[in-house]
Amino acid sequence: MKPVLDRLQRPLGAVRISVTDRCNLRCRYCMPEDDYAWLPRASLLSFEEVTRLTGVFAQLGAGKIRLTGGEPLLRRDLDRLIAMVKVLTGVREVALTTNGLLLAPLAAALKAAGLDRITISLDTLHAERMTAFAKSSRHADVVAGIDAALAAGFTGIKLNTVVVRGYNDDEIVPIARFARSRGIEPRFIEYMDVGGATRWRSEEVFSRGEVIAVLERAFGPAESVSRIGDRHAPAERVRFGDGLVAGVIASTTAPFCRDCDRARVTADGTLFVCLYAEHGVDLREPLRQGATDAELAGLVTRTWEARTDRGAEARVAMGDRGILVPLEGLRADPRREMHVRGG
Repeated sequence: MKPVLDRLQRPLGAVRISVTDRCNLRCRYCMPEDDYAWLPRASLLSFEEVTRLTGVFAQLGAGKIRLTGGEPLLRRDLDRLIAMVKVLTGVREVALTTNGLLLAPLAAALKAAGLDRITISLDTLHAERMTAFAKSSRHADVVAGIDAALAAGFTGIKLNTVVVRGYNDDEIVPIARFARSRGIEPRFIEYMDVGGATRWRSEEVFSRGEVIAVLERAFGPAESVSRIGDRHAPAERVRFGDGLVAGVIASTTAPFCRDCDRARVTADGTLFVCLYAEHGVDLREPLRQGATDAELAGLVTRTWEARTDRGAEARVAMGDRGILVPLEGLRADPRREMHVRGG
């Protein structure tokens, strides 16, 4: 299959598909406000529509599928969607990103449906910190979800931690040890100034270099084993002296835009080719108006081939950067929110 390339010769290789814009956490780095304008339920893609679009992307080479939200496990019967997507021609992998709150009772069904990998978010080991930072007291449910995923037979689980200076930067080593004790790879993510991060401040960014320095003091000298076999992966993987392997996603201070191969589709069928993009392309309307697969593939292809986006690099180049989208802008266009675009 001839790859679909954008103007910087980046292939279309993966797609993140949001199944809901709703979430049961209010993390300060993503959804810090009390009230949100939700997408109308009638506008959300049905499982059949998601499956059809997934097939179109897979036929264009985007065979790595990640289901996201909001919190994707808020979408009922998600295992049914996974089973529908998993059998499509061209789909190489189906993964899920979740905050873990609802994972424990669903893990076995997700595995049985064919889900290949799970990434689980855990920003703190302290329940009281989660209550303050994410407005939820359900820390134990996240840990239970992690253990349930392991019990269900999932391998290659990743544990995502957004590191915010003054909140959880003192937990980098404990979280790494927690993950390793369960055979899970920890991944530390810089605090990003994306849509929805209405309280982002540059001084709260704990950089890639700082994360690695903290881990080196605990686990020995660092050696990059970054992106072996997949240069498009967002995380730089680092092996430390005692054998710990951890990932670091440095989108804020060291963007990887030039290797980004990911498209994003919102829960209402809007295609974005960059997390920072101001505008997207509506796929739902032509889908519901009877467009053929070939016509949908043509729309996706033209959109990707016109892509020049390097949003994170542009933010770095600004130097003195502030909030990406003020709150009033997010109210006017909820699709600017990271939780709508699938993170």
